[in-house]
Amino acid sequence: MTKTHPLLTGCALGDIQLANRVVMAPMTRNRAEVDGSPNNLMRDYYSQRANAGLIVAEGTWPVAAGQAYNRQPGIETPEHIKGWRAVTDAVHEQGGKIVLQIMHAGRIGSHHIKGSELATVAPSAIKARGEVYTDSAGMQPYDMPTELSTEAVWKVIDEHRQAAINAKEAGFDGVELHCTSGYLPMQFLCSDSNQRSDEFGGNVQARVKFAAECLRAMASVFGAGRVGLRMNPGNRFNDTNDEFPEESHVALLKAISDLDLAYLHMMRAPIEQIDAFKIGRESFKGALIINDGFNPDSAAQAVIAGQAEAVSFARHYVSNPDFVSRIVANLPLTRLDRKTLYTPGAAGYTDYATA
Repeated sequence: MTKTHPLLTGCALGDIQLANRVVMAPMTRNRAEVDGSPNNLMRDYYSQRANAGLIVAEGTWPVAAGQAYNRQPGIETPEHIKGWRAVTDAVHEQGGKIVLQIMHAGRIGSHHIKGSELATVAPSAIKARGEVYTDSAGMQPYDMPTELSTEAVWKVIDEHRQAAINAKEAGFDGVELHCTSGYLPMQFLCSDSNQRSDEFGGNVQARVKFAAECLRAMASVFGAGRVGLRMNPGNRFNDTNDEFPEESHVALLKAISDLDLAYLHMMRAPIEQIDAFKIGRESFKGALIINDGFNPDSAAQAVIAGQAEAVSFARHYVSNPDFVSRIVANLPLTRLDRKTLYTPGAAGYTDYATA
């Protein structure tokens, strides 16, 4: 009898049943229309990869003020919902499951992308160091953000609830909150970017409140068993820094321990002093997806060892739309072309060959 590959057995992430333990990680690919509407190219891209046990669709802005990049999709308008519905229908027709990652960029924004009529907002009026590529003006520094009032923070939380409503209408099986990579939830979480003195700033219990309330708002729509959280303690991407990153992330997990979320999507820590996977296992009682640097063999060993219920893959899914089939047949993997990761069109997006 042939032994089943550890990644090819089914599992449950909360209320989401997976046919296998292979997860396609969320990846910004900049192929949406100018207004953020998903298009047929995106439909084809995701349906090609529906062999995953779960697809986590790319970071998607809940409102235009939260947009980070050109040609990044949104989930705010009827056109967005219609475009995403074509994507989810195509994935479901292939027997796949797909959740939407909701990503508010906060201070990681530019008026060259969003338009000058939309303010870039943040927990505090502290400009992020760095630049972002814009189609209209090339590389540009991030905007100086406007500090959100307490009332405005609650409005943004409600915008996450509405984004979940829209995602449900678009046919997604759930939603995931993007709480890393220097975007708004992480800006609230980190001590350097959050200099507030109200209920959303100051000590760590206050700094975790924004992300916790966003998760509660999203869970009020889907049920907590269809809501996930992505984290990466120690991540300094997009000019974020926290004095005590491990303690902050553990505090957030404690603050939501009553929610019974579907899963925690934990990325490997970029610094040796932090064992992010251990934090996830010890501080989160639900299912764990781990990410970063895995191949099929190392992922299988992680599942066997009980390190996680599932493993997510990014670059392997870019260039191997039939990734799961290649695991089944033990076939070599195609290497990705980094030059076409963010360029418009089908090249390096939907034109990778299957084995």
